[in-house]
Amino acid sequence: MNLLAFDTSTDALSIAVSRQDGGPGKVWHSNGPGGAQASSSLIGNVMDLLGQADLHLAELDAICFGSGPGSFTGLRTACSVAQGLAFGANVPVLPVPSLLALAQAARLDAAPDAQQGQITALLDARMDEIYAATYAFDGALWTTLQAPCLVAPEDLAHWALLPPASGWHAWAGNVFGVYADRLRAPSALPCVAALPTAAAMLQLAPALLAAGHAVPASQALPLYVRDKVAKTTVERAAEKAEKEQLLARNASPSAHA
Repeated sequence: MNLLAFDTSTDALSIAVSRQDGGPGKVWHSNGPGGAQASSSLIGNVMDLLGQADLHLAELDAICFGSGPGSFTGLRTACSVAQGLAFGANVPVLPVPSLLALAQAARLDAAPDAQQGQITALLDARMDEIYAATYAFDGALWTTLQAPCLVAPEDLAHWALLPPASGWHAWAGNVFGVYADRLRAPSALPCVAALPTAAAMLQLAPALLAAGHAVPASQALPLYVRDKVAKTTVERAAEKAEKEQLLARNASPSAHA
């Protein structure tokens, strides 16, 4: 299949193009700063890769983008670019969950020969939270066991599903250094450093397309797990007052009696 894929859900921008002309396919890759910085370089890098692959946008079978969860600005950038390119070329759009792409990237890096297993994919959501999802694979297809959600680092061990009876299983993501003193990963599970990649998205795309997950450009939407990224002035003032009251109670003589 001729596919374009890109993910800007993290601080790393990942782009890949695949072209298949009857024989073994060939893949071209590009990487750079992601998140909010991706908006200035994404389209130029996409067109450069398509040029290397000698492909026009209209020749693509689909445009795949990392739908999230992840950086708010990064997700909007990826979705907007995917929609714009797809509208102009009249090709479908394939939203690929960023945590699923992370799970695929981790499996291929750490256990490429594993035919079945389970991965809990984890991305730093900032604000003392983690984006998490659990997926099972059977060698050909992935199944969502726990949809993407927000989890506090301390609660992750209680939230994550038990590993399967057989097969390779792991935690994977970019949270192990950030929350090292707060995570309680099961000692029997490997922790694999990984990020969602466009190459992983290309590998996931055929099965997702066959399952009917492609949408028209107008229906492509980011996956936002966190509905609220900022507090209002009133909420901040109320939170400050509550903290001050708590400190005052703790400092009063009766609190230490």
